[in-house]
Amino acid sequence: MFTTLVAVIAALALGHVAPALVGSLRRFRWYRQVLEWLGLQAGDGGFWRGRYGLWLALLPPVLLALLLQLLLAAPLLGLLGLLYGVLVLVWTWGPRDLDVDVEAALDASDPATRRARLDLLAPEAGQAVAEGPALAGTVARSALRRWFAVLFWFLLLGPAGAVLYRLCERAVAADAALLPAENAAGARRLLRWLEWPVAQLMTLALALAGDFDRVFRAWRAAGGNRAQADSGFLEAAARAAVSGELAEEAEDYRREGYPVIPGELPELRDAMSLVWRMLLLWLALLALLVIAGWVG
Repeated sequence: MFTTLVAVIAALALGHVAPALVGSLRRFRWYRQVLEWLGLQAGDGGFWRGRYGLWLALLPPVLLALLLQLLLAAPLLGLLGLLYGVLVLVWTWGPRDLDVDVEAALDASDPATRRARLDLLAPEAGQAVAEGPALAGTVARSALRRWFAVLFWFLLLGPAGAVLYRLCERAVAADAALLPAENAAGARRLLRWLEWPVAQLMTLALALAGDFDRVFRAWRAAGGNRAQADSGFLEAAARAAVSGELAEEAEDYRREGYPVIPGELPELRDAMSLVWRMLLLWLALLALLVIAGWVG
């Protein structure tokens, strides 16, 4: 858990200090080449074209990451394992830094630039990002895919877990061009199940960081209380939390006698604030567990 804390701080810091370097590392060109090669090698049938075909591409790098994780756990009092964990989380974080993209959209000087920068927030390539209340759900989904899912699987399975999630997500992002139809459907289902527990924990953190009753009602109405390969409840909860906070903010302004001037993209600003609070809650819990382990 100490490794996770250090790795998250390093990932966030490097994204701001050396964005070009980190961005080049996170392009996963080699993985696209692997997917293309497997597609060329597969015939009309075969395992690759089936529902579980993606595992042919996932297992070798994940097993390699697991092997290195086990080999580097003990040498030099675990320092090599710590360094390895930090490098893997920095590599699998993103691929783009969410806070940087949000700030760029908020700082846009004209509608065309804002439109282009908002599209960079899309959790899936080619997806149009609409302004207004829907922005809260978009930010929450992007936060899950860029930050929280990698963090969760890193915490649960170590570097191998982070590699598993990121490679599955990258394959789904490229499925239209590189994966056969059944393979792509299986990959999307695997990704949904990998994201479901993360979305549940994010919603809990969202409720603690915002309006608990409002978030709970939205979570329940969107089917969050059912175990299914769908985490759309996260977007519903985020929209409810942000709309509640904006309404409370407007009411505070009216009570104080000030005019309500929401500014540009208030939903985006408030959603990013909630994402930071959720991340701080996760890291605070990790820090408490680390301290408890040291004291014990």
